[in-house]
Amino acid sequence: METQERPIGYWLKHLDRLIDQAAERALADEHLTRRHWQIMNVVRRSPLGPAALADALRPFWGPGAITLDQVTSELAGRGWLTRDGAGQCALSPAGQAAHAAVQEKIYGIRARFLTGLTEDDYLHTVQMLQRMAANLERAAVA
Repeated sequence: METQERPIGYWLKHLDRLIDQAAERALADEHLTRRHWQIMNVVRRSPLGPAALADALRPFWGPGAITLDQVTSELAGRGWLTRDGAGQCALSPAGQAAHAAVQEKIYGIRARFLTGLTEDDYLHTVQMLQRMAANLERAAVA
């Protein structure tokens, strides 16, 4: 099948698998997964409770994936994630340092998959995907 004949769904799933594989390889030395990174990246901005954290990460969690509790417990066990009395998760100072180190590896993945593209190409692609998603979301409630 010619590359141009493959639908957008194929390319979205294929790219996601490739990003997952690249992240798993890049994070293996730290015994982390893409899911660990996603939690660290989301809570580095501000503390989140379990429901807000689950909502923020829902698109990344599929059937059979490691659970949110497993990942947050592993990060807490390393001393990278703290939970307050209300269950809000935040990165500890050690978690902030770990995030910064891991972020370099994640930026390396992004740089590789953006090779040959401009920042405008990337932004335009993201905008088009957002528009497509919004179109389908509106259609689902109509």
